[in-house]
Amino acid sequence: MRHLSVLNKYFWKYRTRLLLGIVFIVLSNYFRILTPQISGYVIDKVEQQIQQTTKANAVQNKKHEANYDVFVQKFIGFVESGENSLNTYLLYCIITLLMLAVLSGFFMFLMRQTIIVMSRYIEYDQKNEIYQHYQKLDTGFYKTHSTGDLMNRITEDVSRVRMYVGPALMYFINLAATIGFSVYFMFHENWRLTLYVLSPLPFLAITIYYVNTIINKKSEHIQSLLSDLTTTAQESYSGIRVIKSFVQEKAMMQFFNKNSEDYKKNAIGLAKVEAVYFPSMTLLIGLSTLFTIFIGCWYNIHHQYNVTAGTILEFVIYINMLTFPVSAIGWTASMIQRAAASQKRLNEFLQTEPLIKDELKAKHETLKGDIIFEHISFTYPHTGITALKDIHLHIKEGSKVLLLGRTGSGKSTLAQLLLHFYDPTTGNIFIGGKNLKQIPLKDLRQQISYVPQDVFLFSDTIANNISFGFKQETALETVEKAANFASVHKEILGFNKQYDTMIGERGVTLSGGQKQRISIARALIKNPHIVVFDDCLSAVDAKTENEIVQNLSDFLAAKTAIIITHRIFSSFQFDKIIVLEDGTITEEGTHEQLIQQNGYYAELYRLQKSEDHS
Repeated sequence: MRHLSVLNKYFWKYRTRLLLGIVFIVLSNYFRILTPQISGYVIDKVEQQIQQTTKANAVQNKKHEANYDVFVQKFIGFVESGENSLNTYLLYCIITLLMLAVLSGFFMFLMRQTIIVMSRYIEYDQKNEIYQHYQKLDTGFYKTHSTGDLMNRITEDVSRVRMYVGPALMYFINLAATIGFSVYFMFHENWRLTLYVLSPLPFLAITIYYVNTIINKKSEHIQSLLSDLTTTAQESYSGIRVIKSFVQEKAMMQFFNKNSEDYKKNAIGLAKVEAVYFPSMTLLIGLSTLFTIFIGCWYNIHHQYNVTAGTILEFVIYINMLTFPVSAIGWTASMIQRAAASQKRLNEFLQTEPLIKDELKAKHETLKGDIIFEHISFTYPHTGITALKDIHLHIKEGSKVLLLGRTGSGKSTLAQLLLHFYDPTTGNIFIGGKNLKQIPLKDLRQQISYVPQDVFLFSDTIANNISFGFKQETALETVEKAANFASVHKEILGFNKQYDTMIGERGVTLSGGQKQRISIARALIKNPHIVVFDDCLSAVDAKTENEIVQNLSDFLAAKTAIIITHRIFSSFQFDKIIVLEDGTITEEGTHEQLIQQNGYYAELYRLQKSEDHS
């Protein structure tokens, strides 16, 4: 239950609904609990009338009106105030019972409108809280947690928690109210008979405690298996083209079946435990009913302890009223245990603090000035791979820098450090003399346009994908201008709905080159002061590449630009060219300087020239 204590803030937020719900539950049960008393009174009255009609020894009604609820006593005083026939008595009782049922049902409706609606509000708030926290977590977190697990926690786990703050809470309060009213009036009527009737309850409590322990362990394991199953399915859907191209449908199906089989076996095991549990509850309730009838009849026959036929009926109705609440103890406890297991999983993420976050003293900054990487080294924490080693780099404001190197040389890592996705292991990064750690993340990333190597497009229109991160309502002319700079405008006009064309998940309906150019247009529309392109032209042909480079030359005239690639853009004039090898800078200078050094850059340049001529 300690895992569920974090939900108390929601109960306080919706305390008005919660308190009203409790009041409505009490009122609903109060009007229901009067039914057995009126029914018992009717039976005793009928029995008395029959005895008088048959001229037998008149049996005085052994019921003591003082044992009734105040409302019932007033009702009896009303119907007995005049000379009424038995039929009139019955009519009054039927109407009263009907009114009690209507009142109980009305307050039950209000009970659900408060408690259940409250649970939906809490579900809404909790999903927003989790989603917001997901967005705060750093890049390293997402490299060590699967998307399927994240999705399962925000959907399935939150749904199980909602069952606790809604139905489970409602049934628990209803159980407490029903048992409280029933036991009070039962003891008030006949404490001896009540003790016999309630004698199975200790066995019920032991059963609940034992079974709930099993349910809790199984529930937590099942939720973990469901996360694995969701992850497998999500990866299969995302990578369906790879699966089909390698003809691995059967292998993936077998893998999914294995995970699904594990989940099924454990879910069935939990269902078996619950299948034994609920009939056990019914059996114990049935024993209470038998005790009521047997012992009650014995007292009545022997005229002991003022037990009448009405008393027996009253107790039987009480027991029947207790049947669902008591049997629901197991169901409610099961929901609470499952919710606790789910909330524990949610707390693991909610209590995870992002490694990258704003310092308390961070103030709004406008990014201007030189960019300095001061003796930067970086090792990925989740793999232990050292990506950068003692990098010292000075990029002047407004300069154009080409970052060149083989795969795994650390080029993308340098860009991600500049975006503050990670903190360097050693060293510092400065922009305009300001330490990167002291610049608010929002300001930093709003003023730097970054085109990642792994292009990601949303399942939305082309226009919305380009304007993403700029303004919610962006003029089409602005979008078209950015698309022109990225040399994709003409192709977009060729689509049926042009800029209103919907693209599939991750841009699946577009070619690789189209996705890259739309991603470039998304970066250019922000018109930032600093631009970072991370190998974003690998999927376009040479002609389109030259066109884009020429457009970028005009666009980047007064901007600081870092272009990361594995090939040389001969048509673009760079102020500085950096060659990385195994996380260190091996060559640095202008094009002419590096050609004279006759190193990796010169070799790559000659090789590329020969390929272009061929």
